[in-house]
Amino acid sequence: MTESSGQAPALQAVAPAHGRAPRADAVRNRERIVAAAREAFAEAGPEASLNDIARRAGVGPGTLYRNFSGRPELLAAVLKDRIDTLCGRADDLLTADSAYDALVEWLHAFVVHARVNHGLGGALLVEQLEESGALGIDCHQRVHDAVAALLTRAQREGAARPDLSPSDLLHLVVGIALSTARTDERTPEDPQRPDRLLGLVLDAVRTR
Repeated sequence: MTESSGQAPALQAVAPAHGRAPRADAVRNRERIVAAAREAFAEAGPEASLNDIARRAGVGPGTLYRNFSGRPELLAAVLKDRIDTLCGRADDLLTADSAYDALVEWLHAFVVHARVNHGLGGALLVEQLEESGALGIDCHQRVHDAVAALLTRAQREGAARPDLSPSDLLHLVVGIALSTARTDERTPEDPQRPDRLLGLVLDAVRTR
């Protein structure tokens, strides 16, 4: 099976029989494909080779296309998986001993998420997938709710300034992610820059 300019071949994803759960091996194959796609898209962007993704997952191209009708559906699965992981981490951190440390840890994870998301096509791609219904979730709302819960807890404990809104904090951190994802001769790659800039933001977030 050959790959052609991101278009899905005629072979479509096969739905399980009515009332029957997918076989365990089918579930494992899908999970391996998503994991391989997450790595490939992070390395090569949204145009990463689907055949290479199948190879990384240890399955044939036919198995990939039986699980995903094409590139948009696979991208949606990867983005949803990343959002689920990010927001799941926020839920776990709500029980951490230090509300401020929990917020800091999640924001560091969010910077990584936002920088990779920019490499996958950024906000435009997410909006297209949301509008088409491919994601099945509102990514922006889920991320907003996650940071709102962590920030509110830190504010209740007096660890974060009370006049800061979740939306303001997200805009600041997204700005860090976008500005450090782009490099040129004037701003060469500096692996420490994202953490350094986030540290400056956190200095302004924390109450004294």
